[in-house]
Amino acid sequence: MPKLQNRRIAILATDGYEQSELEKPRDALLSEGAEVHIVSTHSGQIRGWNENDWGDSVNVDKTLDDASPADYDALVLPGGQINPDMLRNDKSAVRFIKAIFEAKKPIAAICHAPWLLVEAGIAKGRKLTSFHSIRTDMENAGAIWEDSPVVVDQGVVTSRNPDDLPNFCGKMIEEICEGRHDARAA
Repeated sequence: MPKLQNRRIAILATDGYEQSELEKPRDALLSEGAEVHIVSTHSGQIRGWNENDWGDSVNVDKTLDDASPADYDALVLPGGQINPDMLRNDKSAVRFIKAIFEAKKPIAAICHAPWLLVEAGIAKGRKLTSFHSIRTDMENAGAIWEDSPVVVDQGVVTSRNPDDLPNFCGKMIEEICEGRHDARAA
């Protein structure tokens, strides 16, 4: 039986997401039986960034206006530079992330996506990792930054870059299987 049957996961992204950081977690979740929705700032399609140029597009399942954090069991935040930078300037995106966190549901963020954890007020006092170039941003926000392939702190899973995707996907699935994290400090 798939580990994530009857679980609904949101992947929050917009144009400029790192292609592998959306596709590999999505595929890992689907292979474990999860229902996965791509949630974005706009309807239609969003276009990925594939290493050093524009990549493939994915269909948006729900806009932030149509998605409710209460409908999801967990949230995945793909990185890339463009995607999280755009989302952290969108108040609806930040509210969505914060609502998932406050409901004590797992959040998985990779590469530059931990910027979104900073913007949502989640980073302070939490062990996290990220792409090395935003380490100072993370530490300035009060995170306890660690240079590891994957770091988990009470339901928040973070990784550094696409090379960490196997570890990231494994821990993400493990945290979603565990469900709520009632011990997490809000």
